[in-house]
Amino acid sequence: KSPYHVLSLLIITTGLAAAGDYVRPAPGKSLYVSLAGDHSKNAPQQVHISLAGDAKMRISWITDDMTPSMVKYGKSPGNYEGSATGTSSTYRYILYKSGHIHDVVIGPLEPSTTYYYKCGLDSSPELSFRTPPVQFPIDFAVSGDLGQTEWTKSTLQHIGETGYDVLLLPGDLSYADFYQPSWDSFGRLVEPLASQRPWMVSQGNHEVERIPFIHKERFTAYNARWHMPFEESGSNSNLFYSFEVAGVHVIMLGSYTDFGPGSDQYKWLESDLKKVDRNRTPWLFALVHAPWYNSNTAHQGEKESTHMRDAMEDLLYNARVDIVFAGHVHAYERFTRVYKQQFDKCGPVHITIGDGGNREGLATRYKDPQPKISLFREASFGHGQLRVVNASHAKWTWHRNDDAQPDSMWFTSLASDSACVV
Repeated sequence: KSPYHVLSLLIITTGLAAAGDYVRPAPGKSLYVSLAGDHSKNAPQQVHISLAGDAKMRISWITDDMTPSMVKYGKSPGNYEGSATGTSSTYRYILYKSGHIHDVVIGPLEPSTTYYYKCGLDSSPELSFRTPPVQFPIDFAVSGDLGQTEWTKSTLQHIGETGYDVLLLPGDLSYADFYQPSWDSFGRLVEPLASQRPWMVSQGNHEVERIPFIHKERFTAYNARWHMPFEESGSNSNLFYSFEVAGVHVIMLGSYTDFGPGSDQYKWLESDLKKVDRNRTPWLFALVHAPWYNSNTAHQGEKESTHMRDAMEDLLYNARVDIVFAGHVHAYERFTRVYKQQFDKCGPVHITIGDGGNREGLATRYKDPQPKISLFREASFGHGQLRVVNASHAKWTWHRNDDAQPDSMWFTSLASDSACVV
């Protein structure tokens, strides 16, 4: 293993605590997903899909050898009515060279429809995905700080059983931390789910992977492997973008790139929010990695949290964002509607869900007493489900993985509240 991987292992922290009859789980055993011994160098691996503009889907995969960047697809097995070609690329990270990363956008596609597809050569296995609906209801799965452990595997299993339409991931995917083969392992680990439903992701601190004087570029692997629809949303960076699906406008923000007034991200966010039509998309969500509100003792006072909140909170509040999801803190916490660190009936609900299963373990210590704006907090591995039922109501449920202990809440959209309409 590379010295950088060894270094990252040395800084891992773990926690184990007990509360009542429930014993908080220890960090899970790390996983590494290898290719099957007979896997062809021409065969696709690490297949994942993402939304790419109106009625389109981006298909991404990797091959060891150069093969056509082509996807054939259709609505019945073995019958491919459509085809599209795209691009391929590689990247280098110190001594590592990636496989060929293929990127193909297909469509237009019909909503709520299962498509069967092949990546690259005709000899490739047939896969399938289902497109999300264009109207309510729609189901989101939400999970941050996934990593690659036994708990990650549990989280993915639970998510796979929910019947979700789109997955939202607020940063920290593979926890490769400089050791690039772990990115390949992560792609194989999530492929069974990520090849069947669109995964919309943002970056966290573990995606930065910058080494002074050795590898100065930030987010090299993340940007190469997880191409999100930033071009389609008028952004100039894969680190911040937005998309719309079934009456919901979702904004993905970058905690680890410039966010102050005058920055590209700030100016893009201003522009994007002005384009939001709450008649067409009555729900408005935002995702960051570092939480703007946090009563856990972990990650207190970091500029990516406090400075970003100071810079951008007014924009989100004035646009009447309904929910802000975050990761980073390895626990779950749900706040009330909040603005300027106080309850505000027209502010967004902040939810931290950095409990996907990463190797560093849980953040088990909270501030005491619990702040009034913090309504529910729990340090366990879990995942979230958000069912947007109609233009005015959505149900949020967080499930603890090992015993399905839930936290559940109904939300009303701010666009449907006459007291909050702007």
